[in-house]
Amino acid sequence: MAEELTRNETPTEVPLEDTVVKVYRCSKVVKGGRRFSFAALVVAGDRNGTVGIGYGKANEVPPAVEKGVKEAKKNLHRIPLVDGTLPHAVEGRCRATRVRLVPAGAGTGVIAGSSARAVLEYAGVRNVLTKIYGSTSAKNVVKAVLDGLLQLRDKATVEALRGVEVDVEKRW
Repeated sequence: MAEELTRNETPTEVPLEDTVVKVYRCSKVVKGGRRFSFAALVVAGDRNGTVGIGYGKANEVPPAVEKGVKEAKKNLHRIPLVDGTLPHAVEGRCRATRVRLVPAGAGTGVIAGSSARAVLEYAGVRNVLTKIYGSTSAKNVVKAVLDGLLQLRDKATVEALRGVEVDVEKRW
C-alpha cells in the first residue's frame, strides 16, 4: 500500500537522489524592463520504492531548484513494487491528463516520456509501459504518474482488506 512517510521515517541508509524535470521562466514587464522569476519541478527518490515531487519558485534558478528539492524530500511516498515492476495496471489522473501505467516483463525498461520517466525511475520501477492521454504538461504528467503510483496495492494489502486469499496469475 502506498503510504506517506513521516519525517523520522525518511530513509537514511540509502541517500535520496533528485533531478530537475523542468524549469519554468516567468517574466513581468516593469518600468525599467522585464523582471524574470523561475520555478523548478523536481523529483526525488531512492530508486527503491520511495519517491516525492516538489515545486519551488524563486528569482533565480538555483534557489528555485533548492526549494523544489526540499519540498520533494518532505513529500515522500512509499510505492509497492514486484520484481522491479508494478503489481497491477493503473491509471493516474491530474486535471486534463490521464496516464496509464502497465506492468511489463523483465528487460522491457521504462517506456515513458521524460516527465513520467523521471518519477518512475526515481521510484525504482525498472519495467513499465506508459501512455499519456490528454494534456502533456510536465506538471500534470508528474502529478498524474504519482497519483497512479499511490493507487497501487500489493497482494498482502489486498488480502488484508478483503479478508480472503488472492490468487495472482502473472500476465506478462
